[in-house]
Amino acid sequence: MRRWNGWGDDTFDKTLPATARAFLESRLGRGQVLPDESLANACAQVPESRLEARTGFDRSAEARLRHAHGQSFADWAALRHGHVGPFPDAVACPQTHDETRAVLDAARKAGAVVIPYGGGTSVVGHLKVVDDGRPVVSVDMTRNARLLDLDPHDRIARIGAGAAGPVVEAQLRAHGFVLGHYPQSFDYSTLGGWVVTRSAGQQSRRYGRIENLLHSARLVCPRTDFDAGGQVASSAGPDLREIVLGSEGRLGIVTEAAVHISPVAERESFHAVFFTDWPAALAAARAITQAGLPVSMLRVSNEEETDTQLRIAGHESAIAWLRRYLGVRGIGNRPAMMMIGATGSRRQTHRLRADTLALTRRAGGVHVGTAMGRIWAKNRFAGAYLRNGLWDAGFAVDTMETAVPWSQASATMSAMQQAAHVALHAFDERALAFAHLSHVYGAGCSIYMTVVWRRGADYATDMARWRALKGAVSRAIVTCGGTISHQHGVGVDHAPYLAAEKGEAGIGLIRAALAELDPQGMMNPNKLIAKQT
Repeated sequence: MRRWNGWGDDTFDKTLPATARAFLESRLGRGQVLPDESLANACAQVPESRLEARTGFDRSAEARLRHAHGQSFADWAALRHGHVGPFPDAVACPQTHDETRAVLDAARKAGAVVIPYGGGTSVVGHLKVVDDGRPVVSVDMTRNARLLDLDPHDRIARIGAGAAGPVVEAQLRAHGFVLGHYPQSFDYSTLGGWVVTRSAGQQSRRYGRIENLLHSARLVCPRTDFDAGGQVASSAGPDLREIVLGSEGRLGIVTEAAVHISPVAERESFHAVFFTDWPAALAAARAITQAGLPVSMLRVSNEEETDTQLRIAGHESAIAWLRRYLGVRGIGNRPAMMMIGATGSRRQTHRLRADTLALTRRAGGVHVGTAMGRIWAKNRFAGAYLRNGLWDAGFAVDTMETAVPWSQASATMSAMQQAAHVALHAFDERALAFAHLSHVYGAGCSIYMTVVWRRGADYATDMARWRALKGAVSRAIVTCGGTISHQHGVGVDHAPYLAAEKGEAGIGLIRAALAELDPQGMMNPNKLIAKQT
């Protein structure tokens, strides 16, 4: 069963290896382990629903608790410490577009606010209940998950928006196709969630970000049903898909999406290459990208992340052998690691491997084969489970990300890491901050930073440290000219920084679009656009 206060299936644990725990304690100090709130006690805090039973929605305490939070640090701290709430007043689970229309109409009639719920994986507060006096209905779309149509000739599939990643891929693979969208939240995040947060997957270099994959979307909005896209290509005015992409539930609820699909690849492999340092790895990544080589993934870890990964991986003898081998090849003790994905036909992947590795050799890279790549691919979606193990060992973790031009990548990464260290130093705490490039483009790249620090003695302390950390890193990103979000969306955590990117006129246009389809402001209020004061 899905964990109510952490990540993933509660029958699966990814415990922190003893070597990893020792490493973290050496860098941060001993973590403080505290008992978690129980599910029974958390449910006891759920008040009576403000909606009448005749609505037909689920008003049970546990359902409302489970739909009140996502996966942000603020959500985790609330659930683990028992500072839960406010809560939705009811949960609805429609299976079709028409049922979703009926739910929205009933909610409007009851004067309720609606929060769309997909996989519950938001890390920036998309699911936060902001109590403005109106009742709240959480609309869980996960029962709307069927493959509705597949055209193998045009390679377009229409799928219920509540389909989670494994459901999407299983239904397509039965017909010999893939969507190829693999965010780390793949196991639980949904097609509709990907659309409304402008999601990027781990192999978007081959398959495209969700905006490249989306052919059309169908929405239920308070004012009317709305269909966006559907043309192969068009110069007939603005592309209305763009207002749906990144709308974060503010326009309405996505019920169906038609997406571009690809045949299952004949071959796929992931190759690890080590460089003497970050500048060499960054230069190689830019060369590969700007040469137009069609790698499916290009991920580059800085020295701190590479070292951390090797230290916490376990497999001490294998890692020791790797370090000795790299030393013989002239790679020092603080290397930077690149992971390269080669996906396609036998002929394509053979040529791609040769051309890509030739460029890495020119930058001094040492190819160590595919063994590490196979391990990465096997565990690519299990890494999120480490959050549970870290918390249980007394450590907190959060991620911040952006995208910048190549020329600003190193400076921005350094500014983000420095901001994290300074923010936690104010609490006399240390930070372990490391980063990687998760996506690459002709003009620039994304920077994805992870920060680990010690948990506090109580909820207030944990939240004070996190707010200082989140604010400091967000300000550093904006100051460096980066986007406040490359792949996580805006929600409530990033909303104060959106105007720096969109400008006053841009924010005005977004508000106007929301008002056109949701004149009463009942759809996921206070997300995306910061509340006007």
